[in-house]
Amino acid sequence: MCSFASYFVICSGESERQIKAIYDDVEQTLKKEGVLPHHREGTLDSGWLLFDFGDVIVHIFTPLEREYYQLAELWSRAVPVIRIQ
Repeated sequence: MCSFASYFVICSGESERQIKAIYDDVEQTLKKEGVLPHHREGTLDSGWLLFDFGDVIVHIFTPLEREYYQLAELWSRAVPVIRIQ
């Protein structure tokens, strides 16, 4: 689907605290496996955080920002590996 990543993870948190917890857990879990991000973007107060792990890009949104950017719609032709609602 794209040349710069093999997988996108798109998730939401209901509050800044929940988004921070998701962000911290992703970072800590992958760090334990020796996987460090190439790049980070966003801030808690922006409602969007991003990790770029090369082949995997992780987006963490507030519901409002997720609706605004509609990445799930943009990548709707991609085959989901897993979907958790």
